[in-house]
Amino acid sequence: MKRLVSTTRGSRPALATALVLTLVAGGFAAWQGQSWYAAAHDDSAAYAAQRDRALAAGQQAVQNLNTLDHRRVDQGLDLWESSTTGELHRELVQGRKEFAGQVKEARTVTSARVLSGAVTELDDRAGRARMLVALRVTVTTPDDKSTDKDSRMLGELTRVDGQWKLSGLGQAPVGGTASGG
Repeated sequence: MKRLVSTTRGSRPALATALVLTLVAGGFAAWQGQSWYAAAHDDSAAYAAQRDRALAAGQQAVQNLNTLDHRRVDQGLDLWESSTTGELHRELVQGRKEFAGQVKEARTVTSARVLSGAVTELDDRAGRARMLVALRVTVTTPDDKSTDKDSRMLGELTRVDGQWKLSGLGQAPVGGTASGG
C-alpha cells in the first residue's frame, strides 16, 4: 500500500504542471482568437479592401475605354458602356453610332495596357472614388504600323449596385504647375 500512496504523491507535481500548461495554452489561444477577430473586423481592413476593389475595377475600365478593334467595334463599344455610368455613360451611348463609323473608316486597332494606378480619394460611404492611371496605348494602322503612347489619366469612379464603374475620365496634366514655376 505504501507504494500506491507514494506513486500518487509523485504524480501531483506532474498533474499541477499539466494543469498550469493547459491554462496558459488556453489563455494564449483566447488572446490570439480575440486578436484575430479584432483584425478581421477592423474598419481599416474593410476600407483597404474597398480601395483595392475600386482600383482594380477602375484600371480595367480605363483599359477597356482605350482598347478598340475596328473589326469588332460593337463588342468594344458594348464593353465601354458596361464599364461606365453617369454622364460618361450617356455621352458614350449618344455618340456611339458616329464614333463606330469613324473607327470602321479609319480601320485602326487600339489596345491599352495599364502600367500602374492608384486610388487618390475614396469615400466608401458615398460610393465615390478618384484614381490616377499610367497607361500605354498602342495604335495599329491598316498598314500594320504601330505607335505607342504613354499617358496618365484621371478617373472618377462611382459604385453602382456594388460594382465600381467609371463615371469620368480625362488626361492628367503633365509637366510643371499652372504658374509655370
